[in-house]
Amino acid sequence: MTGLSGLKAVVTGGASGIGLATARALAAQGAEVAVLDLAPNGVPQPLLALQADVGDDASVRAAVEAAATRFGGLDIVVNNAGIGAIGTVEDNADEQWHRVLDVNVVGMVRTTRAALPHLRRAATARPGAASVVNICSIAATAGLPQRALYSASKGAVLSLTLAMAADHVREGIRVNCVNPGTADTPWVARLLDAAEDPEAERAALDARQPMGRLVTADEVAAAVVYLASPAAASVTGTALAVDGGMQGLRLRPEAKP
Repeated sequence: MTGLSGLKAVVTGGASGIGLATARALAAQGAEVAVLDLAPNGVPQPLLALQADVGDDASVRAAVEAAATRFGGLDIVVNNAGIGAIGTVEDNADEQWHRVLDVNVVGMVRTTRAALPHLRRAATARPGAASVVNICSIAATAGLPQRALYSASKGAVLSLTLAMAADHVREGIRVNCVNPGTADTPWVARLLDAAEDPEAERAALDARQPMGRLVTADEVAAAVVYLASPAAASVTGTALAVDGGMQGLRLRPEAKP
């Protein structure tokens, strides 16, 4: 994989989980990385910690400009910030629908919109370097129970990724997304803690993915690094599944001994 030395990146929701793993992985490949998060306290060096709320346009613009000023530009945007929701279409009030869609979808719009002038300059200065990677989900491509609102938001992210890729390909800006399966993150840990039988729920989640375990944050981060890298200079409009085979495999039940 081509290194990211000399490239500058922002990662939203980068203080924990997939976001933090991604920020660390980008930095390990040589990029300068700014973490945009509601609560960036405790983000380790050399990451640049910036407070930002992707639900607020002024907050996002200020943080993106601060990162670009500190680094002297931006080459990579990783739209990771998001919130979850549980339930069928009967279970979430309109206010919750508006909130989740605003953060999970419009939040990506706000961040990318603020970064586009910098990405355009990066594309001119170093062809193949300007890249946007959106964190989508298996929920965009598979019907999961009790995830109506969350799935709707991630389905929108998948379509948004394709539309953005078409809009900006001739400017030299690549746009892709990563579709994780159920990942071993703090959010999933909270869901397990709230379950009546956390061990049984964990076993069910493991079994749902053909590889028999949850995806790790580092595995998702590695996919993001590839898509953000100049090594993927011909990759745009792609959804890369990191889901233990959940999207494409249909295994027969194991034979009982």
